[in-house]
Amino acid sequence: MLNSVLFVTVYVTDQDRALKFYEEGLGLEKRIDVEGQDGRFLTVGIPDSPVDILLWSDPASAGAPAQRGAGAGPVPGPLILGSADLRKDVEVFRERGVTFDEPEVQEYPFGLRIEAVDPDGNRISLREQRRP
Repeated sequence: MLNSVLFVTVYVTDQDRALKFYEEGLGLEKRIDVEGQDGRFLTVGIPDSPVDILLWSDPASAGAPAQRGAGAGPVPGPLILGSADLRKDVEVFRERGVTFDEPEVQEYPFGLRIEAVDPDGNRISLREQRRP
């Protein structure tokens, strides 16, 4: 049986630029950085989280928006990251130069949400779940 999520892939055009954004902008840590026969295998992750985010070079797929029907509302990014204090984190991220789709954090029945945008236009959903 399956027992874990190992990698989530975010397609980028420039791995060094993406690494700088995810490390310096969002505060993730670099985990793996090796040249493989298919290209550079570069991952980052949230400290103490077992899941790695693979920053894979694929210019044709980088920043490609998800398609959704008209009037269906916002589409979450390919990556959804959780925060214990989203409003505070967004202030820090803005100081680091991270840009967002909305000017402010939005409230939803599940909690708080805002969409960050990486240098390739990939949306990163940042969430703070409501506590019961």
